Amino acid sequence: MNKDKTLKKKNAKQIAHVLIEALPYIQRFKGKTIVVKFGGNAMVDDKLKHSFAKDIVLMKLVGINPIVVHGGGPQIAHLLTRLGKDSEFINGMRVTDSETMDVVEMVLGGLVNKEIVNLINRSGGKAIGLTGKDGDFIHARKIKMTHSDPEKASEIIDLGHVGEVESIDASIVDMLNQSNFIPVIAPIGVGKDGFSYNINADLVAGKVAEVLHAEKLILLTNTQGILDKEGQLLTGLSIKDVEALTLDGTISEGMIPKTRCATDALKGGVSSVHIIDGRIDNAVLLELLTDQGVGTQLY
Repeated sequence: MNKDKTLKKKNAKQIAHVLIEALPYIQRFKGKTIVVKFGGNAMVDDKLKHSFAKDIVLMKLVGINPIVVHGGGPQIAHLLTRLGKDSEFINGMRVTDSETMDVVEMVLGGLVNKEIVNLINRSGGKAIGLTGKDGDFIHARKIKMTHSDPEKASEIIDLGHVGEVESIDASIVDMLNQSNFIPVIAPIGVGKDGFSYNINADLVAGKVAEVLHAEKLILLTNTQGILDKEGQLLTGLSIKDVEALTLDGTISEGMIPKTRCATDALKGGVSSVHIIDGRIDNAVLLELLTDQGVGTQLY
């Protein structure tokens, strides 16, 4: 019995220590906007999905303004397979014809978006789902890509309805952000031609963070963060550090677009960007409200 009392007392002290450690961070970020890109394992593992939703709700309850931007590549691929439609990729981007775009809108703007909204609401928050069509806030333009082969460099590759952000009118998001609501954004924009375009979620998150002058941009990934050539986590990097690590090949493949998004956001006025391990329970809170963190901070 005495052992049980001692253990409970020890656990209570640990909880108190955690709360005290979080206090200065809560004071610092109260009233600030934090954009979180939700993706990777955190989107498909039930336990991680629920812990993420609780992180977002707690942020709002202590006065921080979270904005969630999400992807949904695996879910899109799964539905396309069920429909008997093959997926084609060029330079890591999905070729998106009109039929595929219908599926993308159904999955991103419907299934995935509403699942995240529901998770946040069930955890005690008040989330509202949006695509870039709502309030006409994500204006897109079609991506133009040429062949990397010098002999074909003049040929334009048609990726279909794959776009990039042309501009953002974030007034509707800002209105929700300043209220008691939590915006959950699917990365679909609309072009001047009236067509819908699928946009990389990291890029949308970065641009939203820029336009809203966010304090932080947090990108959830399936890795610890940015690693050196020995596989050790690099916890803090400047823009110059990132450029050097990219040139020497330390930053490569899938991490390149994430660091490009990060450095663009920093240059656009975002105070810091965090590339964190979304495979860890409550990763967002650990990075935001503790001394240790769970990823790489770029500044």
